[in-house]
Amino acid sequence: MVMMMEEGRLCQWNVVRSLLAIVQWWGFNVTVIIMNKWIFQKLDFTYPLTVSCIHFICSTIGAYVAIKVLKVKPLIQVDPEDRWRRIFPMSLVFCINIVLGNVSLRYIPVSFMQTIKSFTPATTVVLQWLVWRKNFDWRIWASLVPIVGGILLTSITELSFNMFGFAAALFGCLATSTKTILAESLLHGYKFDSINTVYYMAPFATMIMGVPALLLEGPGVAAWLQTNPSIISSLIIIFGSGVMAFCLNFSIFYVIHSTTAVTFNVAGNLKVAVAVLISWLIFRNPISSLNVVGCAVTLCGCTFYGYVSHLLSQQSPGSPQTPRTPRTPRTPRNRTEMLPLVNDKLDDKL
Repeated sequence: MVMMMEEGRLCQWNVVRSLLAIVQWWGFNVTVIIMNKWIFQKLDFTYPLTVSCIHFICSTIGAYVAIKVLKVKPLIQVDPEDRWRRIFPMSLVFCINIVLGNVSLRYIPVSFMQTIKSFTPATTVVLQWLVWRKNFDWRIWASLVPIVGGILLTSITELSFNMFGFAAALFGCLATSTKTILAESLLHGYKFDSINTVYYMAPFATMIMGVPALLLEGPGVAAWLQTNPSIISSLIIIFGSGVMAFCLNFSIFYVIHSTTAVTFNVAGNLKVAVAVLISWLIFRNPISSLNVVGCAVTLCGCTFYGYVSHLLSQQSPGSPQTPRTPRTPRTPRNRTEMLPLVNDKLDDKL
């Protein structure tokens, strides 16, 4: 009887821990998105390359402190040659992905950007089919129909549509898919958690982004610093977004170890809905009813895609229904395998 009570308490604690992990992940993710949009729209700091570079710098410092000082995670050793041959190309794609996300956030509402980012499963499947000639179960293709249909409906009915922002978000999806596909081959043999991923990639991303940000946005940033009436509070918000971006990466490590693959997928899609709702409450961007329907259809499609991918991943490797192509991404079978090579749930924020 006592043992049953202890097991019941343990089960309840696991549920509470999972809920807390999801809530803090949602909190950091939505905070980063809202802060970035606030920086571009309210502070009139319209320099996405500089914002991305600040995020990379904060993440570089944060990862170093977490691993070297606080010893939160042991450092995964990587050969110096592999750092340039494997991690640097991944960092380049990763950097492009982050920058495109911030560029799109400057020009289009959070709700529209988040919906477009949900297009990533479709671009990932299509790229693997075209480049790797990987065959997919018909249910995977069926799950893409509501995703594509929802994106089209949302785009057609978006009242604040901007072609440049839309293109940046769409190419960001392609960059995310490319990063996911390349990660399996380039980082083969290294099982990175999210903290070690940031530790190795953020310094490269800072180096890649530093020069373009200085050359393209340096004069504008200097002029903004001279004309901004509340420079201290503005800088606190800008650098605070960088700190929150690192905390987001740290929170992903926690939520991955506290939830199952299915829960992680559903929570990720619900997170998009939470971000859309909160951004609308803050910025009050106009949203039509058909726009809401399109977003809902897209999220349902993403949830179905994740569910089908999880079911197929549980089947035996030799099953005729799931033809295997070596060294291509697949849905993790357990929480250990869910440790991301790169941060996909992303909004991919560093």
